[in-house]
Amino acid sequence: MIAAWIDGGKVRVRDDLPRPVLEPGEALIRVSIAGVCGTDLELLRGYRDFSGIPGHEFVGRVAEGPPEWVGARVVSEINVTCRSRRAGPLCLSCANGRPTHCLQRETIGIHRRDGAFAEWLRAPVANLHRVPQSLPDEAAVFAEPVAAACRVLRQIESEMECDRMTRALVVGAGRLGQLVARVLAIRLPGLEVAGRSERNLARARAAGLAAGPVAAVEEAAYDLVVECSGASAGFAAARRAVRPRGTIVLKSTHKNELPVDTSSIVVDEIRLLGSRCGPFEDALSALRRGDFEVRDLIDERLPLSAAPEAFGRAAEEGVAKVLLVP
Repeated sequence: MIAAWIDGGKVRVRDDLPRPVLEPGEALIRVSIAGVCGTDLELLRGYRDFSGIPGHEFVGRVAEGPPEWVGARVVSEINVTCRSRRAGPLCLSCANGRPTHCLQRETIGIHRRDGAFAEWLRAPVANLHRVPQSLPDEAAVFAEPVAAACRVLRQIESEMECDRMTRALVVGAGRLGQLVARVLAIRLPGLEVAGRSERNLARARAAGLAAGPVAAVEEAAYDLVVECSGASAGFAAARRAVRPRGTIVLKSTHKNELPVDTSSIVVDEIRLLGSRCGPFEDALSALRRGDFEVRDLIDERLPLSAAPEAFGRAAEEGVAKVLLVP
């Protein structure tokens, strides 16, 4: 099997890997297309001391598994939990309805489980979602990051008074920030985007969003700020932008620790809210309805054999989504 392999801060292509061996309750998936995201780049930089096959945004077809799934075009949730494995007693998180925070979880392409930058992938059937027939692969491949964006929407609707948020800002106009902004703008039409890359800001404007440079963001003016930049400077900008008693949602995963003035957080009573994986049902429904465009974010399609070049391209400023095709 051919796959991209990260080890020692480098990515290379291997052709000596065996096809995955299924465990009970799993399906073997032939990967059709996969997307390089910011987390993949962080893994290359040393996040989690990762070694193995990365990649968790993908579309594929089930080749082996339960008969009702064979041939289905699917995407997959990335958290492999004791609930989805259906093996042994449930951990405390799964037993209490928090499977994305399973105490024994593996994460496809990130933690203890190989990912989708390969010809073949194994995943629990419980993690799979069928792709609507009308949805092309180039849109469905965004299901996982769109689900992560939908998670922010669910959090602010269930845990805060969303209707009273008159000003909202997304910091970071890259691949994740674009999707978060497009999802949130449905509920918060006055939402703004701040970023560094003029190419990405222009992309946001073309999608109908108000977008401008980070340096021009008004201080202490926003009820909600979502940090999607993946940089410490982005968090600093989010902190400056949020009003007292406002909320900062953290979407970025960082290799390094962030400097935080906790005293100012306490004095201004700022709410910090972590946000990770989200509902695939919401994401696939939004993509099927065409609530927003995603294919304009695709900057490059490369064969799996060009994985090192794909990572290099994805790391360039202003580049949104690079797709790998096995």
